[in-house]
Order: sequence, then C-alpha cells, then structure tokens
Amino acid sequence: MPRPVVLYVRYVDAFNRFVGRFAMYLFFALGAVLLYSTASRVFLGQPVNWSLEMSQFLLSAYYLLGGAYTMQNDAHVRMDLVYGRMSPRSRAITDAVTILFVIFYLAVLFRGGLSSTEYSITYNQTNYTSWAPPLWPIKVVMTVGIFLMLLQAISQFFKDIAQALGKPIT
Repeated sequence: MPRPVVLYVRYVDAFNRFVGRFAMYLFFALGAVLLYSTASRVFLGQPVNWSLEMSQFLLSAYYLLGGAYTMQNDAHVRMDLVYGRMSPRSRAITDAVTILFVIFYLAVLFRGGLSSTEYSITYNQTNYTSWAPPLWPIKVVMTVGIFLMLLQAISQFFKDIAQALGKPIT
C-alpha cells in the first residue's frame, strides 16, 4: 500500500484508540451521576431533576466516541452464518465491499449532524424539560463521534483492501 495510506491508517487508528480509551472513563462519570441521584433521593429526600438527562448525555457520548474504537477492534455485532466459513481473503473482499455502504451511511449521518449542530448553536436550542440544558454540547460530541467513525471506516476499507491483496497493514 502507498505510504500516505499506511500513515493515514496508523494515525487514525492511534487517535481513535486514544479517544476510545478516554470514552471508557465516561462510564465512571455516568455511575457517579446515577449514584449521586440515588443518594440524593434516598438519603436527603431531594430528587435531582438533571440526573436523567445528564446520564443520557454521558451514555450517548460514551457510545458515540467509543464507536470508532469498537470498529477498530472488530467488536461490532456481525451475522456470520456464511462469513465465518470464508477464507481471510474472502472476508477482506466482503468487508471492503460492505464498508462502502457504511461509509456512505456515515457521510450522510455526518452531514445531518453538522446541520443539527449548526441549528442548535445558532438558535441556542435547549431541551424541553425543567432543567432545560443547552443541546449544542451533546450535538457537537455526536457529530465528532460520527466523524471519527467515518475516518475509522475509511481506515478499515484500506486495511481490507491491503488484506485482500495479501499485504496487510499492521
């Protein structure tokens, strides 16, 4: 594979590995929010109105920022009734073809994410609850997560092509 492709794969993989490992720690923040909410309600008798939304935001950030890392580790769910019986080269060819659909889907999703984020920032969009948090921070995280997934899908495409040609990128 050409050197720029190899460098792209290495840099995207390294960056998404870093972001994915950071995203793992968001689960601890989620646990802290839920623990605080429960303790506040049970021991103090004062329910916290922001905990449900904050936990939804943290969980969304967790899986959106971790999506590219999951793809990198080949940990997404896959129906392998036929796939599991294929040779590594046939798998790579199949993956190279099917990832093009994923790339198209992520590109459309990213375009929508940009539009939604721009709207949220322009009009200072808030959620329709008593807490009424601004929505732009989670929409920015959503768009960044989708973009990182798109970059990782392109990286996977290059790795699949290299594998199909018998020259895997390590």
